[in-house]
Amino acid sequence: MTEMLTALADAAALPTVSSALLLSMLLAPVAGAVAVTVSRKKRAAEVATAASASLMLVLAVALIGAVISEKRISAFGELFYLDSFGAVVLLPIAGVGFISSLYSISYMGRQYEHDLIDDRRIIRYYQGFNIFLLTMLFVPVSNNMGTMWVAIEATTLVSVLLIMLYTKESAIEAAWKYLIIATVGLSFALFGTVFFYYANVTAGADPESAMNWTGMVANSKLLDPNIIKVAFVFVLVGLGTKAGLAPMHTWLPDAHSEAPTPVSALLSGVLLNCSIYGILRFHIITSGTLGAEFSSQLLMLLGVVSVGIAAASIYFQKDMKRMLAYSSVEHMGIVAVAVGFGGFFGIYGALLHIINHAIAKPLMFFASGSISHKYETKAMSEIRGIIKSMPVTGALFLIGGLAIVGMPPFNIFVSEFLILSSGFGSGQFLPSALVMAFLVVIFAGFMRHLVRMVFGSPKEPGKRLPAGMAKEDEGRLAVVPMVILAGLVVVLGFYVPQPLQELAGDVAQIFGQGSVAVSPVEGGASG
Repeated sequence: MTEMLTALADAAALPTVSSALLLSMLLAPVAGAVAVTVSRKKRAAEVATAASASLMLVLAVALIGAVISEKRISAFGELFYLDSFGAVVLLPIAGVGFISSLYSISYMGRQYEHDLIDDRRIIRYYQGFNIFLLTMLFVPVSNNMGTMWVAIEATTLVSVLLIMLYTKESAIEAAWKYLIIATVGLSFALFGTVFFYYANVTAGADPESAMNWTGMVANSKLLDPNIIKVAFVFVLVGLGTKAGLAPMHTWLPDAHSEAPTPVSALLSGVLLNCSIYGILRFHIITSGTLGAEFSSQLLMLLGVVSVGIAAASIYFQKDMKRMLAYSSVEHMGIVAVAVGFGGFFGIYGALLHIINHAIAKPLMFFASGSISHKYETKAMSEIRGIIKSMPVTGALFLIGGLAIVGMPPFNIFVSEFLILSSGFGSGQFLPSALVMAFLVVIFAGFMRHLVRMVFGSPKEPGKRLPAGMAKEDEGRLAVVPMVILAGLVVVLGFYVPQPLQELAGDVAQIFGQGSVAVSPVEGGASG
């Protein structure tokens, strides 16, 4: 009897620790937002946000470590659930959130010093920044698919306020466009989520837990195929709108170009991942019911279209941040195509691409933010000779640009190579060839802009550029985050850390085995 009680106590210990870690991680940005609201001072808001973001990162890493060890954890009954797939999405949220909080101190500080924002707006910025992180954290840890939908909708409402921070006409127009298109799209996603719930209930699931992802996967072979087909189309269109998949991507270039640069980095490097994550969760359920072909073909189609539209848009683009926004459309399309290809290397490549893009794209946005502040424009035709006027930022911008177009030996080359290898290896020759052709066009267009901006002849100060261009004045808190990201871009091009390999391998198993890889967990962790 004593041995049985001891065993039960040991089994309960890990869930208690996991629950505490998860709850503490979610409360970290809440504490940051409260501290900002109470202090209402610029310096206190900066310190509170950086501290809460660093705590969030530490707790997220601890949670991910538990997932690597236990494969999946749950907390508070079946309310929260985190497996390897959720961990892959959680890591960029916490990592990019922390890096962006550091960059915000420098970037928003310069905006404040130049009277582009006042005390009220900078407090509103840091409040929104913390709550934005909170809403994104809920996405990968939610077991209930309805809760996940609410979290994704909440990211829209919070990010809209951040996009229109400057209250310029163009920013307000972009924010309203984003709000309307994303909300309409998420309405479709809600219908699809309800259809999945209905299919699970009619298959005999308990109505109180039928919305849980673990239950849907376990029952996937029992769900009505006709309902699931309609449901997945609704989800794909709805969440695909928020993920920036073409042709539902029209809000993305405007929103990303008008948002404050740290917010643009979060929107592009992290928020799009949350939406694509939701699509792929439903893709796993759909594959269990219909087989992988139906949803894979749809993902492949939208992915190829997204990369194609991005290729045309990048080549003829004139605005630096809009070019980066269309690059995000491209990379979300590549992730969709990779999952459509399927197989171990397709899924493995898609997961690495999610992480690689989340590193390289914030690097580009941070560098572009410093460059546009220095040159007082986002027009690429007006930006020349960055490497001479801003040597450090120019070098980092060049590294990020080479990485984002998939040049070796940088990180995105590795994931794109795996994805294209999977496509050709699985016999998907036409979509693979189309993606490769579009990537060549993107490379040509991106490099055309990049080389001119970095190595072109600087224009004379006093004509179109402010005086004093020869001096680089971003400050350490602008440069250090970019150096960290550039280091990761290079390192991940040569070596994928073992924990990341384990996570990606586990997720590939979840995609491949469906309900065999994931089973409902009652109130605790299971190995």
